[in-house]
Amino acid sequence: MRTRQTVLLMAAALGCTQALGQGAANYPAKSVRFIVPQATGGASDVLARIVAQRLTEQWAQQVIVDNRVGAGGNIGTEMTARAAPDGYTWVLGFPGTHAINPALYKNLSWDPEKNFAPVANLAVVPYVIVANNSLPAKNMQELMTLAKAKPGELRYGSGGNGTVNHLIGPMIATAGGVKLTHVPYRGIAIASTSVISGEVQLAFSSVPTVIGHIRGGLLKPLAVTTVKRLDTLKDVPTMIESGFPGFELTPWFGILTTGGSPVPVVQKINADINKLLGQKDIAEKFAAQGADPAPWSTDQFAKVIRADIVKWAKVVKDSGATLD
Repeated sequence: MRTRQTVLLMAAALGCTQALGQGAANYPAKSVRFIVPQATGGASDVLARIVAQRLTEQWAQQVIVDNRVGAGGNIGTEMTARAAPDGYTWVLGFPGTHAINPALYKNLSWDPEKNFAPVANLAVVPYVIVANNSLPAKNMQELMTLAKAKPGELRYGSGGNGTVNHLIGPMIATAGGVKLTHVPYRGIAIASTSVISGEVQLAFSSVPTVIGHIRGGLLKPLAVTTVKRLDTLKDVPTMIESGFPGFELTPWFGILTTGGSPVPVVQKINADINKLLGQKDIAEKFAAQGADPAPWSTDQFAKVIRADIVKWAKVVKDSGATLD
């Protein structure tokens, strides 16, 4: 009797394994919903649409970008957490959604690790410190000297409380031993134009958002947050070169799906996207947005998210920022 039960259990397990394998082989058998928790036209939205279009062509199934803006990215992120665990609902995640928000918002209905499966990272995006052209500081050291002489008088704009471009401010202020005043706006693009007008003196922005203003001479770049200088801004020193040892920040933008989705399906998507990111024309399209393709394995992606959760939780705590 036990032998018969064992055989039946083994057969059932084999059937499940074969079904999962077939599911991966036939994936996608229907359209995929790709939620982008940011506004249409932004750099992250452009990256998502580049990938979605190419996958639609490759898979002969629609990968539909669905912009769901609000609550610092929480609305679109929560929709993915609550979706069916079948790999057909994705969200474009980044440190703000999966590392900062869990520390910033006290009543989230989802967990950044338990409710999500990392699928494939798309890119890393460098940040740059930009200043109003009239500010009498040509580099970070001169900026720190000015900030020390005028505690709290230098104001920096951000895309809102708890965003990466907000929290970089306390990181720099702590490292430089100065006091900066934060002014939140409804998006970093608005904050950047406020730097141009002189309403605020500084902003800490992703390169794609402000590269046009820099090239047009409307903003003055002081430093980039990468380990090495950027090809797009070769004359701009890194924060490390500017006297901030170990200061490196290159946020990621990647795809996550609902936790519990079949592992073979997740691995297939990862392989297809990583192959896509290795194509020259995709790299060129990403570069035009100031982004570098960064194909990672699912395990590597999970480790990066885990490390960012710890890192940004400390930054949020030190800043005193909180939202409900």
